[in-house]
Amino acid sequence: MTLDLASAARVGSGLRLATATVLGHAGVPKYRELVRENAATLNETLPVHSKWWRERAAAGGDLVYVAIGDSAAQGIGASRPDRSYVGLLAAYAGARVGRDIRAVNLSVSGATTALAVRDQLPKLARLDVEPDLVTVSIGANDIAAWSAREFDRNIRAILDAVPSHAIVADLPCFHLPKGERKVAEANRMLRAAARSRGLVVVPLHAATKRQGVRGILTQFARDMFHPNDDGYEVWAGAFRPAVEARLAALATGVASGGVGGRG
Repeated sequence: MTLDLASAARVGSGLRLATATVLGHAGVPKYRELVRENAATLNETLPVHSKWWRERAAAGGDLVYVAIGDSAAQGIGASRPDRSYVGLLAAYAGARVGRDIRAVNLSVSGATTALAVRDQLPKLARLDVEPDLVTVSIGANDIAAWSAREFDRNIRAILDAVPSHAIVADLPCFHLPKGERKVAEANRMLRAAARSRGLVVVPLHAATKRQGVRGILTQFARDMFHPNDDGYEVWAGAFRPAVEARLAALATGVASGGVGGRG
């Protein structure tokens, strides 16, 4: 999941409890305490990841990749920032086109769609170049204090601001019924907004749901919210077909959609 560390405590306590139950009822209290300690440890990585991405954005590159998102785009939970799905996709794109990639990661840990509109879209509009590749994965943090009206308004504002070649992921699987009901509503609105704008939607929810119990037990970081390296591989795998199609379009000169435009 992409939940920030504060929202995760509210939204995902059931996932922690379910996992602990699988491991044995006797270990539930100890498991909860371990998860809290691990979450605090991951919290210390936030500035490390942020600094790493700022340095990548400042580096040169022939192809510009821009990411809009939250802590998952930052790679919280991964062993290194470049093991996030954004890092994996940047490496994949560079290898496919044989060119240096300038990764501009505008994501902010804890971002909701409202915060993305406020903080990330202005940075997107101020970029010194038009991005060649754009990915958007935002909205999971909205589930903590869910407002369908606000989500719909914000996701439409985000999709209006990105170029027409942007690749948009739906929200990942939350695995528990209460969260999944809200995610289903969010994904219906996201897909409708993307469809009306001709944007490609990555089926991240389906990709993460397919992992099932094995994914819950092996593909989450120690806080039981953010993906680990294996989990981010699943995320990157969901994005790769759409990224490959975009790279093919660039190779043939079919590169359309400037920042903030639909053409």
